[in-house]
Amino acid sequence: MTGADENYDPRAIQDKWQARWEELNPFAASEDPADERPRKYALDMFPYPSGDLHMGHAEAFAIGDVVARYWFQRGYNVMHPIGWDSFGLPAENAAIKRDSHPAEWTYANIDTQADSFQRYATSFDWSRRLHTSDPDYYRWNQWLFLRFYERGLAYRKGGNVNWCPNDQTVLANEQVVAGHCERCGAPVEKRVLTQWYFKITEYADRLLADMAELEWPERVLLMQRNWIGRSEGADVAFQIEGRAEPVTVYTTRPDTLYGATFFVVAADAALADEICAPEQRAEFEAYRQAVQRESEVERLAADREKTGVFLGRYAINPVNGERMPVWASDYVLAEYGHGAIMAVPAHDQRDLDFARRFGLPVRVVVRTGDADPAESGVATAGEGELVNSGPLNGLSKSAAIPRITEVLEEKGLGKAAVNYRLRDWLISRQRFWGTPIPIIHCEACGEVPVPDDQLPVRLPDDLRGADLAPRGVSPLAAAAGWVNVDCPKCGAAAKRDTDTMDTFVDSSWYFLRYCSPGYTDGPFDVEQVRRWMPADQYTGGVEHAILHLLYSRFFTKVLYDMGMVDFTEPFTRLVNQGQVILNGSAMSKSTGNLVDLGEQIAEYGVDAVRLTMMFAGPPEDDIDWADLSPSGAVKFLARAHRVAAEVTSAPGADVATGDTELRKVTHRTIDEVTRLVEAHRYNVAIARMMELTSATRKTIDTGAGAGDPAVREAAETLAVMLSLVTPYTAEEMWERLGHDVPVAKAGWPAAEPALLVQESVTCVVQVAGKIRDRLEVSPDIAEDDLERLAVASEKVQVAMGGRGVRKIIVRAPKIVNIVPA
Repeated sequence: MTGADENYDPRAIQDKWQARWEELNPFAASEDPADERPRKYALDMFPYPSGDLHMGHAEAFAIGDVVARYWFQRGYNVMHPIGWDSFGLPAENAAIKRDSHPAEWTYANIDTQADSFQRYATSFDWSRRLHTSDPDYYRWNQWLFLRFYERGLAYRKGGNVNWCPNDQTVLANEQVVAGHCERCGAPVEKRVLTQWYFKITEYADRLLADMAELEWPERVLLMQRNWIGRSEGADVAFQIEGRAEPVTVYTTRPDTLYGATFFVVAADAALADEICAPEQRAEFEAYRQAVQRESEVERLAADREKTGVFLGRYAINPVNGERMPVWASDYVLAEYGHGAIMAVPAHDQRDLDFARRFGLPVRVVVRTGDADPAESGVATAGEGELVNSGPLNGLSKSAAIPRITEVLEEKGLGKAAVNYRLRDWLISRQRFWGTPIPIIHCEACGEVPVPDDQLPVRLPDDLRGADLAPRGVSPLAAAAGWVNVDCPKCGAAAKRDTDTMDTFVDSSWYFLRYCSPGYTDGPFDVEQVRRWMPADQYTGGVEHAILHLLYSRFFTKVLYDMGMVDFTEPFTRLVNQGQVILNGSAMSKSTGNLVDLGEQIAEYGVDAVRLTMMFAGPPEDDIDWADLSPSGAVKFLARAHRVAAEVTSAPGADVATGDTELRKVTHRTIDEVTRLVEAHRYNVAIARMMELTSATRKTIDTGAGAGDPAVREAAETLAVMLSLVTPYTAEEMWERLGHDVPVAKAGWPAAEPALLVQESVTCVVQVAGKIRDRLEVSPDIAEDDLERLAVASEKVQVAMGGRGVRKIIVRAPKIVNIVPA
């Protein structure tokens, strides 16, 4: 292997210890009631089996493994499980291409990844392995669906949905990125379909409020807050001429009601179709068809020219009785608020752009001191004094909002309201390889839940290849023997629901199943979940900030309300890793911009790849593999291995008689690495291990020699610490140091306080940014004293060359930077 010396053979070490670990099973979590060790749950976002492991897996699972191994060393009873998120479109598409069943491709890939994980030395408890495509797992997806259904949290309705024309299936709002399918990139269309939903909106406030409990990256919390999008305002009733029932409009600015000069309905909303005047019908229909081909992102683009159609109707402004023309436009969304808005062009830029495009009136009702929007073309949305607003004149915005809301409530024309950007979770999918929805449709009885004792509703085994090709309806619809059943309630002929569930349902509770994967009386053993959950740390990509993490939080809160868990948040702490990129771009097989993980491991060894990943930078930063090479890691590991191999003192030797300076370095390293690992600063922790290796090497070569007990202490400390990142090399070092117990069970070293006291530290003195001297000073030296010492240094005087001093920066006791005049 590249970079290895004759005494350090990474491949031989890997083969040896992988076999030993399989025998010893050192990472199994204990369920023994007599085991009093505190518990820790280290959770990684489980992989999709789309092939073998790639460089992204290598980084993500190395980070999670460091956490788990550290907790093992600290004496915790650690659960670190593994499973596969194994339903989904890629398997179905592979089956169509190969004329096979999706299970064949899926489980072959799972076996491949499992072998690679074992080779990669991940500290998993393999006894907890699960696959979401197993009937024993998705049975409980169906059971949970039925419990949601009973509580009114699962329901079926018709409406506009996101449709991927390529995959021929519905997408949740969260699965549409910039107007395109998140998975395949095809432009998303709108269709009217009847689909199943989970009522996540019922939990919107709790999803927001409970974020205060979480130790998560702020950017993830912000993404979730923005996605939920809570706003406060008022619902206002507008009468439409010729329509008996008023139309409710939600607005965050009821104070601007007197400035409303026209009314806009989403072009694809049922209301627009209902109220369109006959003489406008042809123009409206053509416009609506065009709008349905647009993505939500395109419709909301601020720089897009406004379009619309007059519907031939008028709305009545409830505060002043004015008739306002009603338009249909694409910049209003049917799903937001009530699908209609009052347009206040003077104080909303989109409304102003629309008004200027179609020659509609603009009335200022908040005097901000800015130019008249009708002339400037710029809406004024800031604070100011209300004008042209009847009883609100002279009030500020903050005073006018509650006042006008109160007036509307008194007259029965409106009320205070809260609105959310969040929409209910659309879970129906028109594909095969997913969890069948456990509902039977009967003409007499309607929607009938499948009885619990008939679960799981298994997928048929006889569909494969071309049978699975997308046709706009689920392939299950063609499986007559599967679809046609008797109604469980009345016994009449009925049909199964042919949609399958969004695969994010599978991943919304899998972490609970890990606590008791063989449990048969429910989705999980409630008592085991109470012992292990919530997970102490969850490691995975930030790309799951909205979808998976939000859905998992929702599921947990529902289960809490059902009395099945005693916590409301599933993951206490979250760590997001960056991407592994190449030459500044994301890796891609199709473009050839790719590094093969298997080839890297074959050339350099597992430990060198893991070390390179962890040493490259903080976990959240991207790693450009073009800037890295594991060859340096191989050389360092060979040096560390050699240090352990050369130790000649016996285990248990009196370390107090050893080299004092090396012992100080060792214990300062223990202290620093402990704090750095707990702060997730793994790259800096590795740097400290490298420094300890160099200090130990120096003592062996020029100091007391390999027989000094302090050298053994340093080598043992190094082996335990390296076991977090490079477990194969660390295990070999530990055995060479004379130990029978695996290094994973060695126990984390404790720093002796007396050896952490520094009598002196090295202060670097720079002149114009270049190091000119190093001074040994007291750790407690005052800044003034350190400045005087630095300026008096002969080397500094020479470097200054008689120049004056413009500035001196002192950071006692480590650095002084002198800037010459």
